[in-house]
Amino acid sequence: MIFKRKLLIPKEIKEMYPISPEGAAAKQQNDKVIRQVFAGGSDRLLLVIGPCSADREDAVIEYISRLRELQEQVKDKIVIVPRIYTNKPRTTGAGYKGMLHQPNPQAHSDMLKGLISIRKLHMRALNETGFSCADEMLYPENHRFLDDLLSYVAVGARSVEDQQHRLTASGLDIPVGMKNPTGGDLSVMMNALRAAQSGHTFIYRNWEVETQGNPLAHAILRGYVDSHGNTHPNYHYEDLARLCDLYAGSGLQNPAVLIDTNHCNSGKQYLEQVRIAKEVLHSTRHSAEIHALVKGMMIESYLEDGCQKPGDGVYGKSITDPCLGWAKTERLVLDLAELWV
Repeated sequence: MIFKRKLLIPKEIKEMYPISPEGAAAKQQNDKVIRQVFAGGSDRLLLVIGPCSADREDAVIEYISRLRELQEQVKDKIVIVPRIYTNKPRTTGAGYKGMLHQPNPQAHSDMLKGLISIRKLHMRALNETGFSCADEMLYPENHRFLDDLLSYVAVGARSVEDQQHRLTASGLDIPVGMKNPTGGDLSVMMNALRAAQSGHTFIYRNWEVETQGNPLAHAILRGYVDSHGNTHPNYHYEDLARLCDLYAGSGLQNPAVLIDTNHCNSGKQYLEQVRIAKEVLHSTRHSAEIHALVKGMMIESYLEDGCQKPGDGVYGKSITDPCLGWAKTERLVLDLAELWV
């Protein structure tokens, strides 16, 4: 291990790129609206939607600006939380790891530029569209670089068993979604939720910290992979009914689930997201318990359909997992607004 240089701490980067009073007020309002969805004060459907991994600032901002116009059309039925995922976990460790590592996908890794780039991107989204967005908490110690800008955090399938992720989630004041692990064991996810909703004392960024627990920590179903490497979904009616039962005996606060419509639920067939999202809403109409539990969905979407290699240079097309293009995204969101009752 080679120590290359000491990076700036969150306080220093925040002082260089401070949130504006208008941005802080917008985030406060967004937090209130999103919190109501999970705490039962709103019956709107939450959509965490956006590219698999943010790759370039201009395309991401154009995409989110379109989401702002779409949000106005469906505001009575749907709450949109744009997905700006600035880290990209890799199963093998190889390949593009996200904007934090490579603010320019064609250049070498530069973590200092990456930290600045991801803050500037989230700030632009907030200042130009009024959206405080979602990001994945791949590195718990990095959350402080963005904590004044985010309104939603996800803990991924590979991280949900990690103690530091669970403890950090317990100290956040925004909703944190905990995905089921890649192997599909829901008891792992439920244990993560118990940990996240409980108070703890632990070491964070060289501080002894104390948390009170996060009552807005909730489940995300994303499908799973079996011991033979085959993918399986877990968004069907029976899966949702089982999760209702697990929550019923758990003592957890604010039972809630988001359905990840891509990943193993779609078998990485990104066009299936449209069908899956509509099937989930169909399930909610046949069970009051499921309707109360399902708060929304995660959808991978960008300006262009599909994906490309990092060097192909197609503007607004994912360089990681394939995504729904804008036309299909717009149609899906409008359809979900019609179907959600």
